[in-house]
Amino acid sequence: MTTRNVVSPPGRQALYERNRYSPAIRSNGFLFVSGQVGSQEDGSPRQGLKEQVRQAFENLNAILVTAGCSFDDVVDVTVFMVDPASTFEEIWTVVPEYWGDAPHPTLTAVGVTWLYGFDFEIKVIARLP
Repeated sequence: MTTRNVVSPPGRQALYERNRYSPAIRSNGFLFVSGQVGSQEDGSPRQGLKEQVRQAFENLNAILVTAGCSFDDVVDVTVFMVDPASTFEEIWTVVPEYWGDAPHPTLTAVGVTWLYGFDFEIKVIARLP
């Protein structure tokens, strides 16, 4: 079996080990990032929807930076939202703070009923520089 090339940002290794998954894997010129939620270093949710979304993006950014990437390298995005009919507009006011200019990555948005106590999750695939 090939060893996975794991990317793990500083300060959160215990959280990933406790939950038994890798934050990101480098493979074939791409970075596959696990879903990031608005969790603080201890794993607890940030309070407030916008604060959770910002924290999820900050957690994502920490992984991208550790891998030598930025949001400009992201090519595919999947977001999960609890109750998107009532939260989408508020969530999408935060996204431009991180996304940058067009052209934007591809996006799939999925409405869900449960995210382990969180309201938003984002996972991405980025090309490695």
